[in-house]
Amino acid sequence: MKRFSLLLVVAFLTLVVCVPAHAEKVVLKLGHIAEPVHPYGQGAEKFAQLVAEKSNGEMEVQVFPSSQLGGQKDLIEGLIFGTVDMALVGTAVLGQFQPQISIFDLPFLFQDRDHAYISLDTVGMEIGKDLEPKGIKLLGYMENGIRHVTNNVRPVKTPADMDGLKIRVMTNKTYVEMMKALGASPTPMAFGELYSAMQQGTVDGQENPSAHIWTKRFFEVQKYASKTAHAYSPEPLVISMITWNRLNEKQQAVLTEAAKEAVAWQRALSEKMDREYWDKIIATGKMEVIEVDRDQFAEATKPVYAMFADVVGQDNIDKIEALKK
Repeated sequence: MKRFSLLLVVAFLTLVVCVPAHAEKVVLKLGHIAEPVHPYGQGAEKFAQLVAEKSNGEMEVQVFPSSQLGGQKDLIEGLIFGTVDMALVGTAVLGQFQPQISIFDLPFLFQDRDHAYISLDTVGMEIGKDLEPKGIKLLGYMENGIRHVTNNVRPVKTPADMDGLKIRVMTNKTYVEMMKALGASPTPMAFGELYSAMQQGTVDGQENPSAHIWTKRFFEVQKYASKTAHAYSPEPLVISMITWNRLNEKQQAVLTEAAKEAVAWQRALSEKMDREYWDKIIATGKMEVIEVDRDQFAEATKPVYAMFADVVGQDNIDKIEALKK
């Protein structure tokens, strides 16, 4: 009888060991400041979908758009302290924490989108490694878009037309100096305050990609849009190192693979929607869209490179230049 009881105990213990415990679902919160319909807002949702699929439902990314988890600086600080798991944030704000990544805010840095993509996926990923000691891991670069100037005072066709215009910029030295070089008066301001500031005349204008001009309805409070294309604006997908280090290798691989696929998907969407946004803006009849000679603007902003070469690394500038076709 004792032998039979012993066999039952052994059998029970074997069953307990062999049957894996039910793994608790990993839930990650991802924040960004854009509207859900914005191309990188849609990119965030695509990433969440891919993570769910690749993990067979064992991982979930909950997306919080429209600054629900705070502005970009709040999101970055949250990543550092582990109160935010993931975010999509601009290099202009990340540059306050890792100066070299501000290289992507330099005016007229890229020849075209293809040049931007190959530069971001090589030089950009290498630079991104320096975020890790600061508590942030870069997974890839989505796209915010190509930035253009809008204003309420006059049509801007040449740099001379920028003279004295109060243009809202991000809290970023590169953008401040870029606008100064063009003769404008840069006014750093939080993105969430921008619409009312233009409506009330606190600033004359701003600079952003077509996606923000449309989804934030800036065309309602701005008369002129000049297609300066003065900067390409990537949107890094990042994760807190505190969160990353809590995950096992399989879970980390899921995020890495999903990020790579989501970035490629989102870039294609962004390029397609950029054309559609301009068509929609023009169709409102509320904003005059002006083509400009970009070479004049590029020439005017050349001094900005000398100001920031030591900060972003002349070697990094040279590497990006070498990738031009």
